[in-house]
Amino acid sequence: MSKRAIRENRQDQVFGAVILLMATLILILVMYPLYFVVIASISDPDQVATGQVILFPKGISLEGYTYILGDKRIWTGYLNSILYAFFGTLIALAITIPAGYALSRSDLRGRGILMKLMVFTMYFSGGLIPTYLVVKALHLIDQRLVLMIMGSFSVYNLILTRTFFASTIPKELQEAADIDGCTIPVFFTHIVLPLSKSIIAIMALYYCVGHWNSFFSALVYINSQSKFPLQLILRDILISGQAVDMENTDPELLLRMEHIARTIKYGVIIVASAPVLCIYPFVQKHFVKGVMIGSIKG
Repeated sequence: MSKRAIRENRQDQVFGAVILLMATLILILVMYPLYFVVIASISDPDQVATGQVILFPKGISLEGYTYILGDKRIWTGYLNSILYAFFGTLIALAITIPAGYALSRSDLRGRGILMKLMVFTMYFSGGLIPTYLVVKALHLIDQRLVLMIMGSFSVYNLILTRTFFASTIPKELQEAADIDGCTIPVFFTHIVLPLSKSIIAIMALYYCVGHWNSFFSALVYINSQSKFPLQLILRDILISGQAVDMENTDPELLLRMEHIARTIKYGVIIVASAPVLCIYPFVQKHFVKGVMIGSIKG
């Protein structure tokens, strides 16, 4: 082996070591806050507040989870959020996937104008008050349907979907289907959709997480507590846990309420994030595959 080859081999090793070190540091920076929330949620809040909890939980206590899960409203919130996320994601997929395929076809007239109009909405919108007036005019205030519709379309997701179809569905395949007399709806349902599992999984993940974490829409448009999603229920639990009755002079009760308040702020994060964290591993392979295809070939 020549000296030049040895030098290049050493440079590759140094470069690989640097990349590995940087990736490790980034992983620690990303994972440690999540890990800290988990151990803090089961640790003594006094030790957390004084900085004694760093790598391992101390003074393990499930009092915060007992307080959170003991509230009957939490299960109503879970049921509502599952309902909104499931049907909201179906509505979103029914809009985004066909629209993305249609805009990926070169024979669609006016697709350039349509995309410009849609991209315009990414930077400019009517604002909260006009949107609220439209929702009110449609008689959707305090209706479950409004949380399924709001957030059921994203121009960014549409662009990803269009790029995926444009890069993975060959034009020759469309032309061959046309020659065989295959109509566009049949081609879309029988050929395009089976080849698009990756992008469907990605869009389902994006929209499902968006609906699950949706907070502001419910806060603005929903009045009945029985229709609150999980996020609003957890907000109320957190506020009620932090509220202190000033007329109550029992020092033990005041100390316990303060103790609980410092514990549940970590517990509510775990309760809200657990379902999404459980679902993600099942769609992770599609997520990586779909994003790489859309980014490299687009």
